[in-house]
Amino acid sequence: MRKFLIAAAGIAAAASIASAFAQQIPPAAPAVVEQVVKRSFTKLPEGWAPRLVPDETMQICSVTRNQPSAAQAEAITARESVTVKYPDGALLGRWKEGEKVAQNGRGGQFSDPPGTVSGGNCYACHQMDPREVSYGTLGPSLANYGADRKFAAEDAKTAYAKVYNAQAVLACSAMPRFGHNGVLSEQQIKDVVAYLFDPESPVNKPAK
Repeated sequence: MRKFLIAAAGIAAAASIASAFAQQIPPAAPAVVEQVVKRSFTKLPEGWAPRLVPDETMQICSVTRNQPSAAQAEAITARESVTVKYPDGALLGRWKEGEKVAQNGRGGQFSDPPGTVSGGNCYACHQMDPREVSYGTLGPSLANYGADRKFAAEDAKTAYAKVYNAQAVLACSAMPRFGHNGVLSEQQIKDVVAYLFDPESPVNKPAK
């Protein structure tokens, strides 16, 4: 028991020293970080270079470590809201196609052949269909999403905006800007919204 207590005390002391040392290291200057990122990407495919240049929103989120001030957050959502392009017709597409988009994590990589259709990879961060056993927890559970909101049209519109450009709804959101950055098409986003809001979608069916 005495040896155990001594070992535990030693581990605790080492952890405390490591924590104190880490706190003494100042954060790298934004310019240094930018240079490191640029040097990390070599032999970029044609058209990829602009992706390394953060826009105003991303610069603010990076500098504030995703903790913008109230004024900055308001400016971000106001600026990004005007970029959301809503469809002329219905917001809801086909939930079965939306399920495919949510499950698909391909697209947007160097190794993808030309013409690869990108997916949303939604299950990497969210629970959706409550019967699905494999999902991430970085984002909130979306199970029963439409039913919980009584399938309200206004909530479906907000969901469309969130998928299209998450920064329009929540400043410095960790969620990708799928429509704004051209990752998903309008139809794909409509299908994902249907997956969340169609009463027949398994997302809105209680697990048995």
